[in-house]
Amino acid sequence: MYTTILFDLDGTLIDTEKYFKVFWRKAVAELGYEMSEEQALTLRSLGRPFAPKLMKEWFGEEFDYVKARNLRRNMMQEHLQRVGLERKKGAGEALAKLKEMGFRLAVATATPTDRAREQLKEAGLLQYFEDIVSAADVENGKPAPDVYIRACEILGEKPENCLAVEDSPNGVLSAYRAGVPVVMIPDQTPCDAKSAAIIKADLESLLALPHFLAEE
Repeated sequence: MYTTILFDLDGTLIDTEKYFKVFWRKAVAELGYEMSEEQALTLRSLGRPFAPKLMKEWFGEEFDYVKARNLRRNMMQEHLQRVGLERKKGAGEALAKLKEMGFRLAVATATPTDRAREQLKEAGLLQYFEDIVSAADVENGKPAPDVYIRACEILGEKPENCLAVEDSPNGVLSAYRAGVPVVMIPDQTPCDAKSAAIIKADLESLLALPHFLAEE
């Protein structure tokens, strides 16, 4: 029986994943390289040390990942300050319903904790969550299991009593490797065969999550 729901942030609760795709490519171009859309999509929820290693494979050992990442962050932050932060469809309604149903809610994200808290506050969602656990505070980011293992430890919950909600293959794999059952709400691309083999459900939106849990 699930007691706790662990949410990814970007692309799951807030509609920012589409901007990662755009601004990774722009940041890399600023440094004189060319990144394909497929490569940008591969980076979704991909944490350290995996993202730096992969980008060096793509662009060469001399590629400055930290410089590219910081450039992408700055570009994206400036854009979000202009256009504002959008929730994913049904986020507020779904979270309110899950709290009403008695679930504990927490966030397990690649985004640093302070920034995640600011974004959730701006989106009007912060009040629903008991804790925020960032992959920036563990040894390995997604798709390694570290952030989900840490979230379970902090919340005092067994992995099998939690349910992860993810939008990307890397996030799905992270939860699965931690022993946390996971549902996928795809964002930029449909659920692929590898993800389909290990998830509990492929949901259309967050609005479907309370219904899924009511039937479990």
